[in-house]
Amino acid sequence: MKAVVYRGTGGPEVLQLVERDLPAVAPGEVRVRVVVSGVNPTDWRSRSGQSSGLRFAEQVPHQDGAGVVDAVGDDVRDFSPGQRVWLWDVASESPAGTAQEFVSVPAHHVVPLPDNASFDVGASLGIPALTAHRTLTTSARGPYRLGPGTMTGRTVLVQGGAGAVGHAAIQLAAWSDATVLATVSSPEKAELARKAGAHHVIDYRTEDVAARVSQLSPAGAHHIVEVDLGSNLATDLAVLAHGGNINVYSYGNGDHLPIPSREMLVKNVQLDFTFTYTTDAESKANALADVHAAAADGALEVGTEHGLPIHRYGLDRVAKAHRAVAGGVLGKVLVDVAPA
Repeated sequence: MKAVVYRGTGGPEVLQLVERDLPAVAPGEVRVRVVVSGVNPTDWRSRSGQSSGLRFAEQVPHQDGAGVVDAVGDDVRDFSPGQRVWLWDVASESPAGTAQEFVSVPAHHVVPLPDNASFDVGASLGIPALTAHRTLTTSARGPYRLGPGTMTGRTVLVQGGAGAVGHAAIQLAAWSDATVLATVSSPEKAELARKAGAHHVIDYRTEDVAARVSQLSPAGAHHIVEVDLGSNLATDLAVLAHGGNINVYSYGNGDHLPIPSREMLVKNVQLDFTFTYTTDAESKANALADVHAAAADGALEVGTEHGLPIHRYGLDRVAKAHRAVAGGVLGKVLVDVAPA
């Protein structure tokens, strides 16, 4: 079978397309024929050595994917050959990611793909949607689960609404009946955020975000999904509701921020951070269940018409796919691994 591997960290040129043996299926595992592999910033950061060193002699990249069950371990009862599934955190503790034609993974990293959901949707769920779910469910005031009605009466501000996590956060918050505000940096991105389901979109390059949020939600934002705390902290504190929650899911290298203690104290601010790989087991299980339900409801669609353009590459062009993600391409990068 064909697989993409790297044997040392570095630029996209370290990625190689090779032939490998079909992976065995151990007890507790499911072997999946990968149809689509999803590429996230975490993938190129790991490959480059920016976020972690190489822990295995040979690494197949990519955490996310979707495909068809090919075989199951003797003790696996929840899956059967031919079943459509999506995969999450595949390469986080393993040398075998989804950039290969077949992958064997522990059964708990496999989720049934709803009949109405495409393989593109399945390959786009893992890192972005699970991260987005956690950013919306860490507030001490709840909600701890998402679904229709769970965020009624809440205002959510998504800082950076055109990225993959921001896109998923908009979709999940709208699905849960929140009023969703999103910030963007261009008219093109504004249109994508609206298609994702944002009720109000603010171009931070041409508008005063704090003034606009205050106009749209005089009580403030109850939840802020934050992509760049260093740039946005002052604005976040200005628009956050009393007792509100800011959840940060990304960083810039070298970020060291002074904490404006007085401003945070008087508002009883809750400041949280989300790193999806180390989310506790109960919260991850809740996220998997809710994301599955949202996908089944058609609430996590992808594609330009849903606010997340798709950029497609073949397995022989994974290096170009990594360059696209590292370069900040607008939309979702997917790798077509095998025919559906």
